Amino acid sequence: MPRRRPSALRGEIPVRNQSLHRRASIDGLSGSCTADIHRLEQSRHWPESTAEAFLQWKLLAYGPLRQLAEPFPAQACGILGCWCWPGYFRDHLEEVLHALPRKSARELRTLVRALDRTIMDRARIFRMDYPDEPWWRSQL
Repeated sequence: MPRRRPSALRGEIPVRNQSLHRRASIDGLSGSCTADIHRLEQSRHWPESTAEAFLQWKLLAYGPLRQLAEPFPAQACGILGCWCWPGYFRDHLEEVLHALPRKSARELRTLVRALDRTIMDRARIFRMDYPDEPWWRSQL
């Protein structure tokens, strides 16, 4: 009996779509930290919200300096907790940092603090309207 060609064998196997299993991730995090973030997002937030918040915070850190100089951009509504307010993303990251397990939180906190230092170094002057508030709420 002749042997079947490999292409004939593969034709019967259904092809898995890899894009369905791909998740947005933050560069520099381990797989276990990414999995912890994904589990947290399933229970408390929407999928990929932490990666989006980190990306927006990174864009603010390395974007134009005028974003740091203006307390509220022209398109911002001024409502705390709204997506158009830049501090919302840092608030979201802070909430995730407090909800993650210690090891995962430590990994993410290292990356977030590096962005915080970049923002602080570039802004140089900070308004502190309320000393009890986090610095990103007074500044941004």
